[in-house]
Amino acid sequence: MSLNLSGMSTETRNSRTMNLDIMSPLEIVTVMNEEDARVPEAIKPQLENIAQCVAWSAEAIDAGGRLIYMGAGTSGRLGVLDAAECPPTFGVSPDVVVGLIAGGDRAFIKAVEGAEDSAALGRQDLANIGLTKTDVVVGIAASGRTPYVLGGLEYAKEMGCHTVGISCNPGSAVGRAAELAIEVVPGPECLTGSTRLKAGTAQKLILNMISTATMVRCGKAFQNLMVDVVPTNEKLRVRAENIVMEATGVAREQAKEALLQAGDKVKTAILMILVGCGREEAEEKLEKANGHIREAMK
Repeated sequence: MSLNLSGMSTETRNSRTMNLDIMSPLEIVTVMNEEDARVPEAIKPQLENIAQCVAWSAEAIDAGGRLIYMGAGTSGRLGVLDAAECPPTFGVSPDVVVGLIAGGDRAFIKAVEGAEDSAALGRQDLANIGLTKTDVVVGIAASGRTPYVLGGLEYAKEMGCHTVGISCNPGSAVGRAAELAIEVVPGPECLTGSTRLKAGTAQKLILNMISTATMVRCGKAFQNLMVDVVPTNEKLRVRAENIVMEATGVAREQAKEALLQAGDKVKTAILMILVGCGREEAEEKLEKANGHIREAMK
């Protein structure tokens, strides 16, 4: 049976870019910029659904579960990228936010032909990482019909997981297969069918929201500061010092000393200064407060 893509918003031709091939460089980037500006507005109607995904994800992580993204092609790469950025930004284990891409890690660089067409592979990839009902599975597919994602969502539902489907077409198969549908429709692409453009931007913005808001809910921020950042290089070490200074009002030398005493743990250093205690007491307070600085200060 041949695949029918007609009627999909992501495959429709854009009337505003019919002369794309004869536009000047400035005209091309201008119309692309104008089209990109439509993406945030397209996301706005889905904010409540995105927030529900965040609530589930935070609950899962607090209970020892995981936030798992899965997708193929650009969608899969965006999920892997978002997952990979969580450990250095939020100090979590790489096992907390997981990105699966059809075809495995090598598909991040080079397409693995046919991988996205296998529902069985989606199921197997989740089984291989030991999926449990405590996990949240987020399937990402611009078209909303990727078999790899559909197979994964079906398996996750069988396991009792919360499931979320992110797509860029309304009434999508992925949306129907998931417990919660996040369907953002940014409209036809500048270059017909090239969903790495507006659809990819929409997916990236949504994933930014999901992971960041989830980590904030899990105590990874104090005010709007990244208090679990891992200072693994000079830039991040200076950032860690700056965060301690901003959170406490101390000078840089005091921030450096507090970080040294705290074993480079930014959150611990901040609490030591704000409460006036040693490392051991600060760590005990944070553990009781499930990592939330405001709660640990009470």
